[in-house]
Amino acid sequence: MQKKADLIAAIATPVGQAGIGVIRLSGDIKPLANLASSFLPGGLPPARIARHTTFLASNKAAIDSGIALYFSAPASFTGEHVLELQGHGGQTVMQMLLSRCIELGARIAEAGEFSLRAFLNGKLDLVEAEAVADLIAAGSSAAARSAMRSLSGEFSAAVHSLTDELTELRLRLEASIDFPEEEIEVHNSIGAQPRLNSLQKQLKALLQRASQGHLLQHGLEVVLAGQPNVGKSSLLNSLAEEDVAIVTPVAGTTRDVLRSQIQIEGIPLYIVDTAGLRDSDDIVEQIGVSRAWQALEKADFALLVVDARVGETELDTAIRQRLPASLPLLIVHNKSDLSRQEATVLPPAAHATTAIRLSAITGDGIDLLKRELLRLAGWQPTENVFIARGRHLQALSLAQKHMKNATLILKETSEVDMLAEELRLAQLALGEITGELASDDLLGEIFSRFCIGK
Repeated sequence: MQKKADLIAAIATPVGQAGIGVIRLSGDIKPLANLASSFLPGGLPPARIARHTTFLASNKAAIDSGIALYFSAPASFTGEHVLELQGHGGQTVMQMLLSRCIELGARIAEAGEFSLRAFLNGKLDLVEAEAVADLIAAGSSAAARSAMRSLSGEFSAAVHSLTDELTELRLRLEASIDFPEEEIEVHNSIGAQPRLNSLQKQLKALLQRASQGHLLQHGLEVVLAGQPNVGKSSLLNSLAEEDVAIVTPVAGTTRDVLRSQIQIEGIPLYIVDTAGLRDSDDIVEQIGVSRAWQALEKADFALLVVDARVGETELDTAIRQRLPASLPLLIVHNKSDLSRQEATVLPPAAHATTAIRLSAITGDGIDLLKRELLRLAGWQPTENVFIARGRHLQALSLAQKHMKNATLILKETSEVDMLAEELRLAQLALGEITGELASDDLLGEIFSRFCIGK
C-alpha cells in the first residue's frame, strides 16, 4: 500500500460535551507549518513542549483557546509530523476548529488513517495497530489488559519468535535440496523432526492463548430456546440479574427476540431470549418463532430449556434434532424448585449433551450454569492472554495445518522440496498476522473499521 504524506485532520475525542476536545493533524512538515502559521500565533510550537495559545479564524478572531502540542517526525504516533490541538470539548467548537484546519489545506482523515500511517511508517505492526482499536472497544478490565499486551508487542513477539525458528529450519532444509542423495542424512543432521515437534508445540500454545483472547474480546451469543412456558424469560432475567423480559404464566408471552449482555469472569455473554417454539395460528407468534430459528442459526451456543418436572419430551427432542448440527448445546432442566430436586450438573444423556438442573426463579443452580458455559467455551482463567481477532485464529490454524502436513511428509516420504514448501506456506500464514505479508485489500478492510480519529 502506497504511503501518503498529505496533511490529514480529525477530531480524536468522542462525540459529546467534555472539558477537553482534541483535533489531531498528521503529514509533511511544510503544509503543517503553513497551517500553523495562519492558525496559531507564533506558528508551530517547539517539539514536545505544550504551549497555551489561541486558535485563530481567518479574520484573526479567536475561535477558542487551548494547548498546541507538536511532535516532529519520526518521533510521533504516525511517524510523520503531528500537531494536536486541545481545546474546549464542545462539539460546535470542535467542528469550528476542524473546519478551519480544512480551510487551511488539511483534509478529513479516513477511518483508521492515523493508525494506518503508523503501520506503513513502521511505528506499529498490524497486530499492534488492531490492538489500538481493541483497547478502545474493550468491554471489561480483563479485555483492556489483554488488548494492552497486544499493543505492547507481546503477541507480535510470540509470532516473530515462531517465524524466526521456522525460517532457520527452512534455510537448512532448502540448502539440502541440491543434495537429493543425502536427504535422510540431512534431516537427521539438522534435527528436522525435533525442531518441527517444538514448533508445533509452540504454535499450539500460541493458538490457545489467542483463542482465549478472542473469546475475551468478542464473547459468545447464547440463545435460549424451547417450548412456551418452560421459563426461558425467567432464566434470562436471572442471568441478567434484572427484569429484562416480561414473565407471566401465560404461554407465548414472549413474541420477539430479547437481548441482554452479561459478563462472567470478564467474558461478555449476549443472552438472547426467543419466542416459544411451537406451531401457532397467531401471525405475530409465527413471526416470533421464525426469528427464534434465525437467532439459533447465528448463535455460538444454545440453551434448550425444558421443564424439570417432566424432563425432555418428544417436542423437546424434535426441537433439539432440528438445531444446527454444529451448534454447541446445553440442556437446562428448569423449575427444580417445583420438582423439589437439587440443582446439579446432570450426567450426559444418550445424545452426549451436557445438562443442568436449576431454578431460574430462585436462582439455585445459576452459578453452575455460568461455570458450565465457560467450560464448554474453553475458557481458562489466566493473566497470560492477549487480544486476538478471528483473522489471527484463521492464520494460526492455517499455519498449524501446514506444519502438520510437513510432519506427515517427513515421516512418510522425506521429500525435502515438499517439506520446505509446507513450511513456506506456514510462514506466509504467520506473516499475515503481523502484516509483513498482508495484502492491500486486507489492510484496507482492517483499518476501515477504526474510528475516524485513530
